[in-house]
Amino acid sequence: MTLTVGLAILAGVVLLGVVVQGAWAARKVGPRVLPEPGQRHEPSLGEGGGPASPVEPSLAEPAADGLPEPVARPLPTRRSARIDALIDAIATLTPEGPVSGELALQHLPPTRRAGGKPFQIEGLNADSGEWEVPRPGQRYGEFQAGLQMANRSGAVNEIEYSEFVQKIQPFADALGATVDFPDMLDVVARARELDGFASQHDAQLAALLRANSVAWSVGYLQQCAARHGFVPGAVPGRLVLPSSDEGAPPVLVLAFDSQVALSDDPGQAALREVSLSLDVPQTPESGEPFAAWQECARRLADDLDATLVDDRGTVITLHAFATIGQELGRLYRALEQHDLAAGTPAARRLFS
Repeated sequence: MTLTVGLAILAGVVLLGVVVQGAWAARKVGPRVLPEPGQRHEPSLGEGGGPASPVEPSLAEPAADGLPEPVARPLPTRRSARIDALIDAIATLTPEGPVSGELALQHLPPTRRAGGKPFQIEGLNADSGEWEVPRPGQRYGEFQAGLQMANRSGAVNEIEYSEFVQKIQPFADALGATVDFPDMLDVVARARELDGFASQHDAQLAALLRANSVAWSVGYLQQCAARHGFVPGAVPGRLVLPSSDEGAPPVLVLAFDSQVALSDDPGQAALREVSLSLDVPQTPESGEPFAAWQECARRLADDLDATLVDDRGTVITLHAFATIGQELGRLYRALEQHDLAAGTPAARRLFS
């Protein structure tokens, strides 16, 4: 009797195993379905024990075919290379809808200066997501106007800021845009602080080359300077050592009397003094402009039979060059700490 019961139990277990295996196989080959909305879906390693394909998380609702709709991602808004909150007071203009480049160009202010301070206007390209100067054939969803708060002529004042507002407001009205101007008192205070920093960290090095005996003609000076890479500048009486970066300011400027350059016969006009200058904030430290200034000064002095002196007439010695180099290193570090490293667009604009 005990043997009969045991065999019956064993047969029941085998039969249950067959049923479970069949149900599992049917589920494995059946179609997979997405969970109902709101139903929790536990993560898994995939069917059959194999690795699951990575699936990006999505907030999209399932489409009719069971696949999630692609999510439209907005274009990234990139920082402007021309307007910088560090040195610009920025007004934002928000039109009701996209504005054509043609309309924006038609209503731009005739000048881009408010008193002695420049300002710039840019649009946010609706297609590329880039800030740019408005162009025909493009659409813009937003605009910004940046007034430079300080330059070598000083800090922006209340009158200049008011002029800026008077020039931007008609532009905004023509585009049907609301404009948000920063507070004038806050801008003026920031401008004075920025101007104070700039006045303490500005540097323009100049060495005078004075003829020891025979004066030089303009042609002879140009010939000697050309051997060291100088070319005629845009202004009479200036020879420049160009930067290796296209569009960048010159590294060095060799200047002489502009009246001599404009004389009827410059080849016969006599020169006894020229200046070799380096505008420190305009050229990156990596370009070694100080070394170029020092080397050119020495070589030109040898070629022209001249003595190197400072603006007080004191001879510039090797020790003086070394002292200047040390001071210059500290200046470079201070500019970097304030995100105004020499040669950057912001530094070039501030120290201009």
